[in-house]
Amino acid sequence: MDPTIDLTVKDVRASAEFYAALGLDVPDVWEQDGQAHHVQIADGPMLNSIALTKGYDASWPDDTPGVMFVFHVDDRASVDRRHAALVAAGYASHLDPFDAFWGSRYAVVDDPDGNHVGIMSPQDGEHQPAPVA
Repeated sequence: MDPTIDLTVKDVRASAEFYAALGLDVPDVWEQDGQAHHVQIADGPMLNSIALTKGYDASWPDDTPGVMFVFHVDDRASVDRRHAALVAAGYASHLDPFDAFWGSRYAVVDDPDGNHVGIMSPQDGEHQPAPVA
């Protein structure tokens, strides 16, 4: 499993500018309705706005940035299997597996200290519901 660091940030554009100044190659930021919401930096973190994160995790606290490790698995069924195995082992599910608006199967489990750990399949356009409003 390849992990990424997923940062939920207050200002995606300002964070992207910081990582560019650090020397990372930062691609164009994804915007919706004039607001910057997402960018995946190669060899760096994924940056998401708080609004985007709240779009799939309504329990995310308002105006609160945060860090989450996201582990990438080979296929959609692996998300469900790993989630079920972790829950069966006694770890708390934060988000049960679901088809995320970006086309991946996705779930979040809390580690022993309550840190969110994501499990994500590759993107698949056949399982891509409508974007978050």
